[in-house]
Amino acid sequence: MRRLPLALALAGLFAGATAQAQDSRQVEEPTIPRACALLFGESTNTGRDDAARIQAAIDKCAPGRAVVLAASNDKRSFVSGPLVLKSGVTLVVDAGATLYASTDPRLFDRGAGTCGTNDAAGRGCRPLITAENTRGSGIMGPGSIDGQGGQTMAGKNESWWQIARRAQKEKTRQNVPRLIQVDRSQDFTMYGILLRNSPNFHVTLNGVDGFTAWGVRIDTPHDARNTDGIDPISSRNVTIAHSWIRTGDDNVAIKAGNSGPTENISLLHNHFYSGHGMSIGSETNGGVRKVLVDDLSMDGTTSGLRIKSNDTRGGSVSGILYHDVCLRGVKAPIDISSHYEQAATPGTLVPSYTDIRMERVRSVGPGPGRVILQGYDDAHPLQLALGDVTVEGQPNIMMGHARLSGTPINAPRSANIECSEKFPAFPAEALRDPRPRLTPEQAKAYDYREVLKYVGPVGAERVEPWDPLADPLVTQARLAADYTVDPRAPADGVTRFSTVQAAVSHALLDTARKQRIVIRLAPGNYDELVYVPPGSAPITLVGDGPDPRATRIRAGLDASTSGATYRQRYAAQFAQAAPAIRAIYDSLKDLPALGTYGSSTVWVQADGFQARNLTIENTFNRDGAMSHNECSGDNCPDNTGGSRVHHQAVALRVDGADRVQFEQVALLGLQDTLFLNSKDGSATVRSFFHKSYVEGDVDFIFGDTIAYFQDCEVKQIGGRPASYALAPDTSRRARYGFVFNGCRFSGDTSARARDTQFYFARQWFHNQRCTPYGNPPVDGYSCSLGEVDVYQAPKGTIRKRTLEAVGKAVILNSRIGAHIVKSHPWSEWNRNGTLAHRPAQFDSNDWWDNLRRAGFDPAAKLGETARPAPADIYLGEYNNTNE
Repeated sequence: MRRLPLALALAGLFAGATAQAQDSRQVEEPTIPRACALLFGESTNTGRDDAARIQAAIDKCAPGRAVVLAASNDKRSFVSGPLVLKSGVTLVVDAGATLYASTDPRLFDRGAGTCGTNDAAGRGCRPLITAENTRGSGIMGPGSIDGQGGQTMAGKNESWWQIARRAQKEKTRQNVPRLIQVDRSQDFTMYGILLRNSPNFHVTLNGVDGFTAWGVRIDTPHDARNTDGIDPISSRNVTIAHSWIRTGDDNVAIKAGNSGPTENISLLHNHFYSGHGMSIGSETNGGVRKVLVDDLSMDGTTSGLRIKSNDTRGGSVSGILYHDVCLRGVKAPIDISSHYEQAATPGTLVPSYTDIRMERVRSVGPGPGRVILQGYDDAHPLQLALGDVTVEGQPNIMMGHARLSGTPINAPRSANIECSEKFPAFPAEALRDPRPRLTPEQAKAYDYREVLKYVGPVGAERVEPWDPLADPLVTQARLAADYTVDPRAPADGVTRFSTVQAAVSHALLDTARKQRIVIRLAPGNYDELVYVPPGSAPITLVGDGPDPRATRIRAGLDASTSGATYRQRYAAQFAQAAPAIRAIYDSLKDLPALGTYGSSTVWVQADGFQARNLTIENTFNRDGAMSHNECSGDNCPDNTGGSRVHHQAVALRVDGADRVQFEQVALLGLQDTLFLNSKDGSATVRSFFHKSYVEGDVDFIFGDTIAYFQDCEVKQIGGRPASYALAPDTSRRARYGFVFNGCRFSGDTSARARDTQFYFARQWFHNQRCTPYGNPPVDGYSCSLGEVDVYQAPKGTIRKRTLEAVGKAVILNSRIGAHIVKSHPWSEWNRNGTLAHRPAQFDSNDWWDNLRRAGFDPAAKLGETARPAPADIYLGEYNNTNE
């Protein structure tokens, strides 16, 4: 937590100084409140008005909480007309989300029908966001608010900025909305937000007591007229700190009109770019006093330190201290004028500038710059004290009615202020390509021989080369069979069997054989379970039909199947099975529900297992008879994350087995078709799929092992709100996860797929019970580091190992179907606000940065010494083509 030492007595910098120029509050870096509601955007920023649902959430929110506008994959845009904040409620625009001001002037009109036009009065539009008579409200978050000032207004042929520029030529006033207006409020906070493209002023304060802007970015083109950054007017106790502002008018303009003085203002550690500078005025008739500007850089502003007024709106400006200011490329680095836009007829509100002080101010080229030091008259002179003020070159100094003290401008300096490091680039918006693309050099590391040569302890794998494409399974057209399975032929229980499981059971007991045992399956449907525990010889299953579909091993278990139902269906099958097979059956038969792991049609634990030219299917709900009972969007209750649980049903599980190989195999299911897991996550194993086909709807290729898919097809079935082909949970310490090379990602073209969003993957947040990411709207919520994964509302713990299950998948040289969401094909794991939320993480930098933002600094809390350099790849694409 950073704290600003606002109580520091700066008066000692000058002999005889008396003014205390500072916010009287103790200001600390803000924190974002816990969410009361999360709303999710859409994929476009046109054609709608989200104001009603945002305003409803604000109105329902309890004080001290926040309404969060959140991004979810490609749905990250909100469009709104006017919004009104209430006391104690914060509007948070989360990372990746943008709140756009509507371009429809009718939504902002105050009732006269003038919004979006020019006239003599102006001010015919309501602001996008208003806070009036509030206490403790705010606008926060790493997202952005975009006023769309340069976009053509709905029903018009001009933009907001264009009518403002036309008003300047016509000597009229534009009716355009301000972005944020805070009136007669207390303790308003802005933190971390990006504001851009306001049609008019970005932030205006009127009669505010207590305002903090910390880490705010304002970014609007230099030629956008009347787009002031932050304007405190007749307000007090204002701090603007650690912020970056570039705009088309005053970066900051401190004003005081008829509503009273502006006082106790601190601007600390800020950076200004294009704009009209650090201004006081032009309205000063209410009085401006006690202002501190410290550690400010201005790079390319038209004016620098600027005080402007005239006798139609002038007043007392006193107790102003500028300290440690660096300017570069500023035409008028010091611009103090009491005849700004002087009216033809003199007024009676005479400007008075007293006790103005500049200490350690340096202006550098290009160009010498212009210095304007102009009091009103001899009775109302500018009183300015100078100390170590330098303007590079020979500045044009225009001075009148000015009383200067201290050291002259460009006098030899007693303390050198070095500005070369004071001009950082404006921080770019954190935009990343939603398609994590590999370089050719990175792609070389994903050759199948390179990927498949690593096996063993995660993070310390040994090299054990394996070339599955050289195996007889691939190279030989026909393999000699040791056993045959044919339910239509007599069985002898030695080499001829009527079920696949009986043949596998005998192979386990056939200890005399040390070489591979090939089991040939006659074409047909095998309605049974097949469990393959470790044995003395590796096993190969080969279908004897013309194609994989001719030979099917199928069953219909799902995660909710009870042990009793399982016994009823399969007790007879396992009654005479080998002990190792029977042990698997016994581990399931008394469970209240089999769970995902126990739903497998084929369950392989044996190293070296192979299958060719057959289909493995989990038939559960393949006919679509069962409703999915799902919800989507903001209507999902109880932190479900947009999708109620659907029954997982595994076709093939490869469970801790190494060197497992599938040639021309079809795997059919819906959710969780193919499960590839290591025994306990501590050691990686390898699987290879060649010219094979995998079909499902959600997370249907999932697990934590190395799996290489060469020349395969992955087909996604529609009918649910979202489909994710992959759900890896690879450890971040593992070298590789899932790799798809030369594959085709195809999609369902039936009517049921019309409303389904199709994604490549979401990274399985395995074992978590709470999440450190996002904004769960739970009172008192916390998720801290612990020894177990547990959640008892509202608090939970999460293990380091769970945080490290990042999930790795790379797709290269493949064909991508038109069904895939092109803008964001790599999905988050459940939506922000749910207890299972985690954002997509493309590499180790994402992992590191996301944890730091969540309060789990990898160095401080997880014992990591340094982030990997270059970053480890988690998700990647290379040389793919779209169908």
